[in-house]
Amino acid sequence: MRILLVEDEASLAKAVVEHLKSEQHMPDWFGTLEDAQSAVQTLHYDLVLLDLHLPDGDGLDLLRKLRARARYTSVIIMTARDKISDRILGLNLGADDYVIKPFDLHELSARIATVSRRQMDAASDTIRSGDLEFNLAKRSTLRNGEPVLLTATEWSLVECLLRRKGNVVSKAALEEAIYCFGKEVESNSIEAHVSRLRSKLGKDSIVTHRGLGYSLTR
Repeated sequence: MRILLVEDEASLAKAVVEHLKSEQHMPDWFGTLEDAQSAVQTLHYDLVLLDLHLPDGDGLDLLRKLRARARYTSVIIMTARDKISDRILGLNLGADDYVIKPFDLHELSARIATVSRRQMDAASDTIRSGDLEFNLAKRSTLRNGEPVLLTATEWSLVECLLRRKGNVVSKAALEEAIYCFGKEVESNSIEAHVSRLRSKLGKDSIVTHRGLGYSLTR
């Protein structure tokens, strides 16, 4: 999952980033409201982990701007503000969830999985596509019941396709899913990753729609 972390406390942010990477997410981290706003204007994120008390403003301002856009981005507020009124305000403004600092990283993972499942309108963490089975919480893949080892980049591509299952996903959208903010996009990298995924998941697992993009086999 492509995740934007907006947090000015460096020690906490680094711990969260490392944890997210260990779970095969693709996180970008910014410590100011201004940088975070620039990031969301440049790229689409599946999820924003949003601190409220930032050096240059209130994180709720970013939440308001996200909710004013047509394209939906999930938001989990993570803050030390523990008043019920603060939580109600954040949720009423459109936050998907709210965690109070200090929090356990595994609790954060569980909340991310719950929000992700809700975003995909999935009843469970398991999504099936042909002979493939993907577990969103465990970030694991089975083919005909046998485990398939995917790299973090490969999982990010698969997850991007899962989020739009039944639709064609453009090459540009897939590039956004696997490249960190500011990193130069390599030529033909999507084609190379898709080729490797087909070797692991089956040659018919991903359909190429010439000139349009890719989709998972139904």
